[in-house]
Amino acid sequence: MKAMIFAAGLGTRLKPWTDHHPKALAMVNGKSLLQRNILYLQEYGITEVVVNVHHFADQIIDAVKRNQGWGSSIIISDETDAVLETGGGLKKAAPLFAGEENMVILNADILTNLQLDQMILQHRQTNALATLAVSQRESSRYFLFGSDSQLKGWTNVNTGEVKPEGLNTAGLFNRAFSGLHVIQTALLQKISREGKFSMVDVYLDLCATEAIYAFDHTGALLLDVGKPESLVKAASLFD
Repeated sequence: MKAMIFAAGLGTRLKPWTDHHPKALAMVNGKSLLQRNILYLQEYGITEVVVNVHHFADQIIDAVKRNQGWGSSIIISDETDAVLETGGGLKKAAPLFAGEENMVILNADILTNLQLDQMILQHRQTNALATLAVSQRESSRYFLFGSDSQLKGWTNVNTGEVKPEGLNTAGLFNRAFSGLHVIQTALLQKISREGKFSMVDVYLDLCATEAIYAFDHTGALLLDVGKPESLVKAASLFD
């Protein structure tokens, strides 16, 4: 199984580091976020990884080469011309996953000890088109799931916005998305959007007709390393 790490983002919340460096190379106890996620995937036998790049792309490419992929085979998906967000980035990289049945996707700025093998097992057992890592935590935006744990919609609790518009939310439960997904590569052919777009919108496009499941990892360590203070917290949680 191959994986993709999203490392193209501008990382504006992590300034001033990202004024001169990509967010994926921010350091936690001597290891970059990118290295940590590559090593995390290795724990589960995943050693072929696609990394998309845009912001200070040359620094990421140089780090991968100097460190020989930290023991993994790394393929760069170059988005230096235009940042495409998660959905557009995945669509551009789609040819790199030819011949694969399933793949793992994660954000470079997420650190977790979620049991990825259990998530992959559930994904296969349910024959889901996509399985989304979620947890019960405070957030402004949530995925909405039915009692069968299948995705039904999305909401922003601060604005009251609900997608799809008009969705009856009665009986649904919310969970915050953790930036880690397992998908069938068949999903790549079902993406109708073009250009720059989020995977969240892709899942909302498909959830009425496709099986997209929650994998609830509430209780596992999860840290979104998006702000300078979160780097300090990460250093206390991850060796």
